[in-house]
Amino acid sequence: MATHIQEDNALSFSTQADTSAETGAEMTTRSANPADTLAAVLKSLDDDKAEEVVQIDLRGKSEMGDYMVIASGRSSRQVSSMAEKLTDRLKQTFGILSKVEGKSTGDWVLIDTGDVVVHIFRPEVREFYQLEKMWLDPEEAAKADR
Repeated sequence: MATHIQEDNALSFSTQADTSAETGAEMTTRSANPADTLAAVLKSLDDDKAEEVVQIDLRGKSEMGDYMVIASGRSSRQVSSMAEKLTDRLKQTFGILSKVEGKSTGDWVLIDTGDVVVHIFRPEVREFYQLEKMWLDPEEAAKADR
């Protein structure tokens, strides 16, 4: 009997081998540095009408990545859609296979690209967790409140 792991119980991601086998072609990977990945993330979120986008420089603060991006969508459907489009764009542009968690519910989606960690929230969920306040310097956090 096969066990099915739901997306919210474990980080899910596609492997390059799986993708190549499905398409019947080799996947070309274009190298991306963290700044290029960040720029692509911000452009994708802007294209999809993300609200209150905040970028946080994690270099020297954490080993989890170089940047964190936090954004809001107006509904669960928009949050999930933005996450789907972002992961597709990163895969097509740079060959980045992102790890994704929470897309099925659309309240809070975590996308780990390796260099950039992206959190997309519904506004109520973002307000509850106030994630950016944990990572921003006190002066930056005060500006984010305004």
